[in-house]
Amino acid sequence: MRWLLIILVLFFVGLQVRLWFGEGSITNKVDLDTQLEAQRQKNLQLKTRNNLIAQEVKSLKTNLGSIEEKARKDLGMIKQGETFYLVIDKKKSQPSND
Repeated sequence: MRWLLIILVLFFVGLQVRLWFGEGSITNKVDLDTQLEAQRQKNLQLKTRNNLIAQEVKSLKTNLGSIEEKARKDLGMIKQGETFYLVIDKKKSQPSND
């Protein structure tokens, strides 16, 4: 009977060690929950970005003005007959002596 009690106590201690420190432990679960929440936030940001890109694509497919705006902004294109002026800020273009 004494050996059975010792075996049961050792078994209980082994389970407690695994519960608190091993794989699948409470601390491991808390870490996984934290990682899950961080991934959910990242997914939400990416979903928002994807929705914006989808709206831009839809606009580019249907609206000529948005195509022109995109060409001007991203490619630096100008219309025929327009004059391009490049304004340089002297304060920003000169290297600082600090």
